[in-house]
Amino acid sequence: MDTIIDDSDNKSNLLDAVLDTLPDGESVHVSIGTQWTAVVVEVNGEQRCGLASTLSGDHVHGVADIPQAGQLASLTGLELAALARESQPGLVSVGVAAINALLPQQPSSWIDVNAEEVIANNGADKSVALIGHFPFVPRLRERVGKLQVLEIDPQPGDLPVTAAQDILPAADVVAITAMTLLNHTLEDLMMFCAHHALIILMGPSTPLSPVLFDNGIDLLCGSIVTDIEPVVRTVQQGSNFRQVHRAGVRLVTIARSTSL
Repeated sequence: MDTIIDDSDNKSNLLDAVLDTLPDGESVHVSIGTQWTAVVVEVNGEQRCGLASTLSGDHVHGVADIPQAGQLASLTGLELAALARESQPGLVSVGVAAINALLPQQPSSWIDVNAEEVIANNGADKSVALIGHFPFVPRLRERVGKLQVLEIDPQPGDLPVTAAQDILPAADVVAITAMTLLNHTLEDLMMFCAHHALIILMGPSTPLSPVLFDNGIDLLCGSIVTDIEPVVRTVQQGSNFRQVHRAGVRLVTIARSTSL
């Protein structure tokens, strides 16, 4: 699943808003796997782990993709989280994973429902736009009124992401992969959404921060690491998300309001 990549401007008011709410913590471990990145921090004596998709750019022989490789765990939790603002893709992944590790946990707000169910429940008989081709797309097409999928590398039945400005204004429900937060395109996409649209930010990289509700997002579908050691070990060995999920991840949703 690919998404729009635009490194010309890495400013993100949404990231700044989330970063401003984070406590600091002690860095414990940083793992950058081929598909997933995991950061473990300790906050008030409690270890937490956050995940993010591993972004990769064009590798140039002799140029370090991660300039601080081998030293990342010497940074504080907030210093790691601030890397989400960088332009190097690998550092952005570390930053977002650190954000997810540092975010105060609010179990009372977690609802055990995954993104597919959230979209299906809210998209019945409605027009749904999905940014990013997820494995559940074939099932979802049967459960919503109309589904249009936008991808940078379109699969059969998908539309190119360049169609966003034409498709998003007419959608009742817009579900956007959290990869757009990592590559700093989320806010641009949200500008195309209709005022009445229900906006969902989804994927294991999604920060479960209520701050995002103050910035136009209605539902957050993300992940909570429940078993740190096996998740980190699985990430280190190049796992896909299904494997990480089985190792010890809980899929949850939090909502602006109490109803989904």
